[in-house]
Amino acid sequence: MISKPDKNKIRQKRHKRVRGKISGTAKRPRLNVFRSNANIYAQVIDDVAGVTLVSASSVDKEIKSGSKTEMAAAVGELVAKRAKAKKIVDVVFDRGGYIYHGRVQALAEAARENGLKF
Repeated sequence: MISKPDKNKIRQKRHKRVRGKISGTAKRPRLNVFRSNANIYAQVIDDVAGVTLVSASSVDKEIKSGSKTEMAAAVGELVAKRAKAKKIVDVVFDRGGYIYHGRVQALAEAARENGLKF
């Protein structure tokens, strides 16, 4: 019997390939997205120093309940506001190997609308 390919292993392989090409710096950190079944997480990371500068997730108290897509948009808005408070405007978007669609797209567009440039 032939088994189905593990979607998460394929995503991780794709993410590793993309991470070989992009990296966050102090001037232009990386906006990373992680999406679980129930929640979504975003971090702004300086890879040179190995430090997370800003983070937000759908688990935060500021995020109201709603659909997964609505919560993703709220996370994008929150991470953008927190980044702007630390004077971070330019970022490199790292979609984490996920397709730019649905929740990942909602988070990215909300972050753009609230002042992040990528």
